[in-house]
Amino acid sequence: MKKFALTAEPRTDLGKKATKALRNEGKIPAIVNGGEVVDLPFSGTLAPGEKLIETTADGKKGVIVTDIIVNEADVRKLIYTPEIFEIDLTINGKAKKAVLKDLQFQPVTDKILHIDFLEVSDKKPVVMEVPVKLEGHAAGVRAGGKLSLSMKKIKVKAIYTNIPEKVIINVDNLELGKTIQIGDLHYEGLELVNAKNAVVCAVQLTRAARGAQAKA
Repeated sequence: MKKFALTAEPRTDLGKKATKALRNEGKIPAIVNGGEVVDLPFSGTLAPGEKLIETTADGKKGVIVTDIIVNEADVRKLIYTPEIFEIDLTINGKAKKAVLKDLQFQPVTDKILHIDFLEVSDKKPVVMEVPVKLEGHAAGVRAGGKLSLSMKKIKVKAIYTNIPEKVIINVDNLELGKTIQIGDLHYEGLELVNAKNAVVCAVQLTRAARGAQAKA
């Protein structure tokens, strides 16, 4: 993945009035999930913006998440692109590795309302959507069919350093009327999370191809 440097500040006032004021200033409230797992009750000290979320039913384990503020101008190149990034996130001088997990938009204006980041490490896998790139010239297209892409992104699970910028699929051997499904794909170090019968791409019969088949 490409790298993206982002500086944020801790968010300590979570009220609606403060949130509205932030957005009016061109800033976006955000959260960093996937932080350190700790034993509860917690005896350490939380930094500004950090809070504990219980993760087990017995209340013995928790995870530290961080509420932050980012400038809208700083994240435009991170959001308005099909590419995925490893984010070097700095909060109050403390560095974290993160990826973009989720976005919330205002349904009418498409203004960004909230961003979810996920802290990553080389110790635990994460699930991310990765863009699909088709390469080659399908046999079915040479026979008069039309190549269609049904899934522009595929969900993969891996250590973040093993996640590619794109999932490359060669379609040279894809025949007329045939499909490539998730279950047909295999990549070292990657687990594909989508349903195995989900169709990624296909060569569809065109009217001309049907006519050629009928004559044959």
